[in-house]
Amino acid sequence: MEKDLSNYRKSYERNPLLKDHISDNPMELFQKWFYEADESEGIEEANIMHIATIGLDGYPKNRVVLLKRFTWEGFIFYTNYNSEKGKAIEQNPNICATFFWHSLEHQIVIKGKAEKIAKNLSDGYFESRPTGSKLGAWASHQSEVIDSRKALDQKLEEALLKFEGKEIPRPDYWGGYIIKPVSIEFWQGRANRMHDRIRFTLQDDYNWKTERLEP
Repeated sequence: MEKDLSNYRKSYERNPLLKDHISDNPMELFQKWFYEADESEGIEEANIMHIATIGLDGYPKNRVVLLKRFTWEGFIFYTNYNSEKGKAIEQNPNICATFFWHSLEHQIVIKGKAEKIAKNLSDGYFESRPTGSKLGAWASHQSEVIDSRKALDQKLEEALLKFEGKEIPRPDYWGGYIIKPVSIEFWQGRANRMHDRIRFTLQDDYNWKTERLEP
């Protein structure tokens, strides 16, 4: 199988990103860009977030999760703590998260440390989930090997019977992480591959250092 992709290219020519047009706090610019993406007709799920961890096998792994909240402190997502990503975070909390909103020619790369959020916050979010998603959290031992799809569906049926007519509590092994950033880079596509890249780096005094990077 062979396909030549050398002629696949797009010229990015929407908007500039200039240092004197942004505030001293990168979360303000993140909020602005996120709202633009969320309101864009060409973007179906603005909260799609790619996260990369270093696995127990020493290899980096990237996957898609959904951003569920962002605050001045960081970025929150939910998962099974016993999953591959959960075990990786437990061993090495350094994590990288990326957003790419193609139609806006925007990319954001976040480096930070992931830590579990308070149990009551995970409880609150779990209660808001649809019943099927709650049952799925109980039925799936995320990342574990299973013999067949039939066996997986059977586990869901068992969870349904177990909690029929009852409140479905949050499993202890399921909850949220917050990524507390140490670096946030904003990438704006520009013509001739001369893209704008502005990087914010958190300093010891909790102020942000702003730098322009070459594309």
